[in-house]
Amino acid sequence: MPERIEITQMKQNANNKQYVIESVKKEGALLEFASNELRDDKEVVLEAIHNNPEALEFASDRLKGDRQVVYDSVSKVGWTYCYAKEDLLGDKELLIAGLKKSGQILYFSTQEMRDDKEVVMEAVKNKPIIIKYASNRLREDKEIGLTAMKVSKKCYEFLGPELKKDEEILSLLNE
Repeated sequence: MPERIEITQMKQNANNKQYVIESVKKEGALLEFASNELRDDKEVVLEAIHNNPEALEFASDRLKGDRQVVYDSVSKVGWTYCYAKEDLLGDKELLIAGLKKSGQILYFSTQEMRDDKEVVMEAVKNKPIIIKYASNRLREDKEIGLTAMKVSKKCYEFLGPELKKDEEILSLLNE
């Protein structure tokens, strides 16, 4: 199958900042075909992300460590948190913004964040089964356990051993 004309044109103009900006405003994923220099240009990358938050994938490594750039993406689609540089993975505000969209991203967070009740509660509200990535301490937390179990009984297997014996938890399991 021949290459789309937009891709061919982007490759031909990969170093033309104005062309790239205009292109990514219309189709953010075209950032993939911009020059390395422009994929490291914050203005260009933000335009791409504002059109398509998934364009974070094509940003330079430096900009994947820029909190504003990552926040603008993660707060819209959540799962792009997996592209964030390691030093941003402990940013609670950034993580919670993403968890509101995709509880699954708890998987990519730091151990410290997996032991933060507010963070885990947000993740479990969005995707209950993600409780399996919570710290052992929080897998014993009754409030978190009840929140998860009310949505999916499948979460039971990931609760802590003591919480599995709780009467309220067992009553939800046996409903």
